Amino acid sequence: MRSSELLAGAALGAILLSSSGAAHAQAAAPGFAIERFQPVAPGGAWFVMDSLDIHGDFTGGMSTTVGYERDPLRIGSLSVVHERALADFAFAAEYDRYRFSVAFEMPLVTRGTSGGARGVIYQGPNFDPGSRPDLLSDARLGLDVRLVGKAHGAFRAGVSGQLFVPNGTREDYVTDDTYRAMFRVLAAGDYLALTWAAHAGVHVRPRDESDVPGAPRGSELLLGAAAGARFDLDDDAVMTIGPELFGATAFSPILASRATALEVLFGGRVEGHVGERTILRGKLGVGGGLDAQFGAPAWRTLLSVEVVGHAK
Repeated sequence: MRSSELLAGAALGAILLSSSGAAHAQAAAPGFAIERFQPVAPGGAWFVMDSLDIHGDFTGGMSTTVGYERDPLRIGSLSVVHERALADFAFAAEYDRYRFSVAFEMPLVTRGTSGGARGVIYQGPNFDPGSRPDLLSDARLGLDVRLVGKAHGAFRAGVSGQLFVPNGTREDYVTDDTYRAMFRVLAAGDYLALTWAAHAGVHVRPRDESDVPGAPRGSELLLGAAAGARFDLDDDAVMTIGPELFGATAFSPILASRATALEVLFGGRVEGHVGERTILRGKLGVGGGLDAQFGAPAWRTLLSVEVVGHAK
């Protein structure tokens, strides 16, 4: 009788230890800012790249961008963030070679799936304007400077910096809950009917959770390029069509698949004068992740409307 009790106790202890170890292995993912699409400030022309055609006179602009993305965060077969709809509101002021901007992103609808993957428990976010009508994610403060070249020359170069001010909660996958910054070297140009832009830089990201699959791995290298063809629609309107390629990869380990987000946008824009001093620009884009991991979605669609006014 005593030996059977000892055997039963040993079996129970083994089960408890096994359960404790499994619970320990299934750590909870804390969440982070998954959005990789950061719209250029009003006046920048492209979706992500900056045309750098900053004019000498004082200019003010504002833009609204709405988008939808599918599977921006997928860990194995688990779609932690299955879909997102968002709106981005931006305001900018230009003078001489400088552009100052501020932008706010508002996630409209986010749906996800909770579950375990690769030894980690993920809590999928689920909210809409009815449950969180005033949710804003990190605000962006920006400064862009054209250093070389004329506003519409064949080659121009400059620098750019953005500061992300944390807002929201990590569990919603809208923020890292820490200040971060992006610094980039910019280049752009126009030649006949061709236009192009590119950037390279660094995303200073203090959040490093390399032990959590799909999570940030510290600071990142930024790369991007765009090229397009321009067509005159009439005396006051121009259409530009072309792709944009942009991405980020953590420095450690650099270019590793699970630490790299790379996506392409195929888009077009139409811009024209509304009166003597106001330019109205509309942009439409669709694309997806070439490496649909680390926050790059399987696919996304974008629509943007922008108004830029000159003081004189």
